[in-house]
Amino acid sequence: MDTSLIIIFVVIILALGFDFINGFHDTANAIATSVSTRALKPRTAIMMAAGMNFLGALLFTGVAKTIGGSVADPSTLDNGLEVLIATLLAAIIWNLLTWWFGIPSSSSHALIGALAGAVYVGAGPDKLNWSGFIKIVEALIISPLLAFGIGFIVMKILKWIFAKRSPHTVNKGFRSMQVITAAIQSFSHGTNDAQKAMGIITFALVTANFQDHMEVPLWVKLAAATAMALGTSLGGWKIIKTMGTKIFKIEPINGFAADISAASVIFGATLIHLPVSTTHAITSSILGVGAAKRFSAVSWGLAGRIVIAWVITIPIVAVLAGLIYVVLF
Repeated sequence: MDTSLIIIFVVIILALGFDFINGFHDTANAIATSVSTRALKPRTAIMMAAGMNFLGALLFTGVAKTIGGSVADPSTLDNGLEVLIATLLAAIIWNLLTWWFGIPSSSSHALIGALAGAVYVGAGPDKLNWSGFIKIVEALIISPLLAFGIGFIVMKILKWIFAKRSPHTVNKGFRSMQVITAAIQSFSHGTNDAQKAMGIITFALVTANFQDHMEVPLWVKLAAATAMALGTSLGGWKIIKTMGTKIFKIEPINGFAADISAASVIFGATLIHLPVSTTHAITSSILGVGAAKRFSAVSWGLAGRIVIAWVITIPIVAVLAGLIYVVLF
C-alpha cells in the first residue's frame, strides 16, 4: 500500500478517535444540568444527547471549513499529514488527561492549540495563518464571557418573573422544560464540535490531493457524526459531577437558564462559522446563572481552577504537538 494512503488512513482514524473522545469528554456539557436536577435519568440523557449530537453534526459544515483552512492552507504544506498526526495525538492526550481528572477543559482549545503548534514546528511560522488563528482564539475568548453575561441576565429575568411563585411549583415546571433545553444543548454541541474532526479530515484530503476544495464529503460527515454520537453514548461521569454539582447547587430553573444561554452562544457561533468551546460556553453560563442566583453560592475557587485549565490549554498543547512532531518525524 502507498505510504501516503497509510498516513491519511492514520489521520482519519485519529480524527475520528478525537471526535469519539470529544463525545464522552463533552457529553457532560450538554446534560450535566438536566442530570443533576433529575430532569432526566443519566442513561436517557446520554442517549438523547447522542442522537441530537448526530443530527447537529450532519446538518452544518461551516465550522469544519474554518478549522480546515483558517489556521493554515493545507494545499501549501508538503508535510501536512504528518502535522495533522502530531496535532491529533497532542489533542487526544490532553483530552484524556483532563477527562481523567474531571476537569472540563476545552477540546476546541486543545485542537486549535495543537494544530498551531504542529504547523509552527513542522512547517515553519510563515505557514501559520496568524490572522485566522487569532480570529479563532478571539472567538474562544469572547464566547465564555458572552455566555456568562447571557446566563446572568436570563437568570435575573426569570427570578423577577417568578419571584412570587412557590419554588416547588417553579422548579417542577422547569424540570420538564429542561428536557427540551438539554436536547437543544446537545444539538448545538453537534453543530459546532463535530465539525472540528470533519475539518481536520477534509484538511488531510486536500493535503494529500484527494480533493482540491474544503467542501466536506458526505462520508466524512457521517463518520464524524457517528464517532461523536458513539462517544457521547458512553458519557463522562467525572465531568458531569464537576459541572452539575461542584460549581453550585443547580435547581431546574437554574439548569434551564444555563442550557438556553449556552446553546444560544454555541449555535450563534455555528451560524457565523466560528469554532467555540462548548465546555467554556456551558461552564460560563452556569457560573453566570449561579452569580445571578446568589454570588456566594458559586464555588469560585473551583471556577478559578477551571479557568486556569482553559488558559494553559492552548500553550501546553501547542508545545506538546511540536514535541510530538519532532520525536515522530
